[in-house]
Amino acid sequence: MPTLVEWQTLLSVQAGASATLTGLVFVAASINLSRILRVPGLPGRAAESLVQFLQVFFICTAALVPRQPAVALAGEVFATALLFWAVQCLAQIRYAKTRAGHPLTWLVSRIVQTHLASIPFFVAAVYLLLGNTAGLYWLVPGFVFSFLSGVANAWVLLIEILR
Repeated sequence: MPTLVEWQTLLSVQAGASATLTGLVFVAASINLSRILRVPGLPGRAAESLVQFLQVFFICTAALVPRQPAVALAGEVFATALLFWAVQCLAQIRYAKTRAGHPLTWLVSRIVQTHLASIPFFVAAVYLLLGNTAGLYWLVPGFVFSFLSGVANAWVLLIEILR
């Protein structure tokens, strides 16, 4: 896939940023672990934050594999997005059952964040599966929404939990 060479810098930066942010969320969760465990839904939110960053990391890592056919990359992007989307949906289903007194908007915002981050990766995978390297451009909104979602969740775990 000749055009993938042009994406190496972006993919490397995204992988590094997502790995760094994953580590920061681990630290944030460990600092506030007792508070996180006391509030229904926050352990799932911590998991969602980690998943958002890890999906970027794994997709970038897969895309950086040299001389990989577009079809192989499509399968890797699709499988990663599907796995991490499912993990987040399960966390949200658990939260929906136990959100005791929390506003519905908290659940809705989590669902929207998950889908905004996941859908571009599915679209990218379909384009790549069809042999269209324009699917690489769909990775960018997936990265952006994954970072926005992960950072929003990390904010809740670090700042909002102390209010």
